[in-house]
Amino acid sequence: MVTRLRRTVVGVAAAALIAVPLGTGAVHASDGAPPDPSVSAPVSPQPSDEFPQLTPAVAARLDAAVKKVMAEARVPGVMVALSAPGKGQYVRAFGVADKATGAPMATDLNMRIGSETKTFTVTALLQLVDEGKVGLDDPIGKYVDGVPNGDRITLRELAGMRSGLFNYSEDEDFFKAFTSDPDRPFTPQELLAYSFKHPVLFQPGAKFYYCNTNLILLGLVVEKVTGDRLADYIDREVVAEAGLKHTLFPTGAEFPSPYAHGYTNQTASGKTEDATNWNPSWGWAAGAMISDLTDMRSWAKTLATGTLLTPATQAERLKVIDALPGTGYGLGIFNVQGWIGHNGSLPGYQSLTVYMPETKATMVVLLNTDISYRGSEPSTLFGEAITKIVTPDHVFTLPAQPVTGH
Repeated sequence: MVTRLRRTVVGVAAAALIAVPLGTGAVHASDGAPPDPSVSAPVSPQPSDEFPQLTPAVAARLDAAVKKVMAEARVPGVMVALSAPGKGQYVRAFGVADKATGAPMATDLNMRIGSETKTFTVTALLQLVDEGKVGLDDPIGKYVDGVPNGDRITLRELAGMRSGLFNYSEDEDFFKAFTSDPDRPFTPQELLAYSFKHPVLFQPGAKFYYCNTNLILLGLVVEKVTGDRLADYIDREVVAEAGLKHTLFPTGAEFPSPYAHGYTNQTASGKTEDATNWNPSWGWAAGAMISDLTDMRSWAKTLATGTLLTPATQAERLKVIDALPGTGYGLGIFNVQGWIGHNGSLPGYQSLTVYMPETKATMVVLLNTDISYRGSEPSTLFGEAITKIVTPDHVFTLPAQPVTGH
């Protein structure tokens, strides 16, 4: 799923982590650069019948596919990591990280990961479930006052995008407030106010509707139960416990160097602007976090296999319910044709972090624009192009939901 302003598209942020810098073994691939066999060396003798050996020939096909999407969707820069045990790895950076200077995209740059933040917030919540401090079927009204249907909407329905609450980021007043001053901070309470002035869209549990409001509420639950700021709790109990070294929950517009510049047309004028230093507080528990390629590769497996949770709680998380064609959504996580994880999008950036348990394959895509192409998210286009080559029976596709507010 993705974090956007006035339009919501299902993709990965779901967007989401180990320490070894990928830049040491990665190739910056520009037009005409030959594939580097060093990125395709096998790493362990665990065969898979469904995932190919990442040979130089396969790497060349992937290079061509990625470049084709870049050219068609006009993506400034992208980094891609693909791997599976015994099959080698494909790690590449293409294009530019800064259109003004022409600085190349590189695999060690920090990126905003948008809705992949949801995977961290929901993990924090599920850790509290494991500790017996909250229950998935508790009503949100037990923790937060003033929520429409708060006595009936459960934490499970919030995490599963089935609350019926209006998505604050689709509110016209919010869009105007944000785009008129992208540097301004928003509080969780301000975000909820944009949502709660609208009537509920449906009764709790009736259907799937991707909604950032749900995660703001879950973030407040974590804060109330733990007594910590959400950023501090996630950094300590999720990020650090997962062994992630370059992932953080910013409290403002801070963006650790080195980073890629991000470009968006979600602006007051509708023209493309550099959104690198825009304040992501409007996304908070739904979309504010920052990470890099190395950490996201690690997080893909941690998230999908439930390393930080008990098996019983992870099983609850992975109980997906049909969300869109070919897509099921669980608790802050989706399953798209066997690829489990999330995507992310917010002004200037998109991400896709997924793991396929059958083959133990990991795919991560990070790019520095959120501008859609013919109604599709570029992160989805990259995921589709890559999986058509490596897992043709499990092609990653996420249909866009209707655009609202335009």
